[in-house]
Amino acid sequence: MNTPAHLIFGAAAFGRPGRPAVTAAALLGGLTPDLSLYLLVGWSLLVEGVPAAVIFRDYYFSDAWMAVFAIDNSIPLWAAGLALALYGRWPVLVAFAGAGLLHLGLDLALHAEDARPMLWPFTEWRFVSPFSYWDSARHAGLVGPLEAGLSVALTGWMLWRFRSLAMRAVLLLLLLAELGSSGIWRFVF
Repeated sequence: MNTPAHLIFGAAAFGRPGRPAVTAAALLGGLTPDLSLYLLVGWSLLVEGVPAAVIFRDYYFSDAWMAVFAIDNSIPLWAAGLALALYGRWPVLVAFAGAGLLHLGLDLALHAEDARPMLWPFTEWRFVSPFSYWDSARHAGLVGPLEAGLSVALTGWMLWRFRSLAMRAVLLLLLLAELGSSGIWRFVF
């Protein structure tokens, strides 16, 4: 899925009106599994001057990048974090870890050849899904509109639930980013 959709889904599942720290943690948990990708891509593009096509054709699939992705996309690590948060009854950490696990579950279902190893440290195996959020050969023509439609519906529901103008602005910005995301992937690929 596109990162803005992960934030929307995470906030919808784990955000709480009147609990800004919990909602912020849900947003951060929805972002964190993709954070290393943004940092690596940003460095490669802006500092090293590597073309985007090279980054997503070669660098993304390199052993070094996959080793980083294996850690921040590790379902066992995120699950351990959620178990600890539930045991300690820490709602902020429950929201963070829960949104992170939701992100990984959706990525597991929607990444094909670009799948990341998600069972580190036990294995580097990658599940290659028959579905992709961006690859038209893997049903992106169905997945993309479904992702966008669910993002619109969840944002509408949260706009009704959250009364804070700041939160509503964040939600609308995320939705605009989500609706514009598919165009970015068509441009890159």
